Amino acid sequence: MAYTETTEYDSIDVVGQFKHIQIKKSLVVKKDGVELARTSERYSLQCGWTDIDDNWIDTDISGEPDEVKNVANAVWTQTIKDNFKAFCIEQNKLKTST
Repeated sequence: MAYTETTEYDSIDVVGQFKHIQIKKSLVVKKDGVELARTSERYSLQCGWTDIDDNWIDTDISGEPDEVKNVANAVWTQTIKDNFKAFCIEQNKLKTST
């Protein structure tokens, strides 16, 4: 009787104007090849963010699986990053003006 645990990335979706990536990751437990349990979590990634001084910080994807890295590298173009940076700066201005 062999128990195994594997991680599966069930879906990787790109959404919105700034190409946020939504990921569904599942932990699958099997006994002798028969699935006994599956737990899932969802999380999302954005291409980066701005700090308090409006400096751009790229999202670190080094710990992500290759499938996620490949999607991020394909959709997070410099144009997307520049547009999202401008959006973040504008949002920061709105927060500080109230």
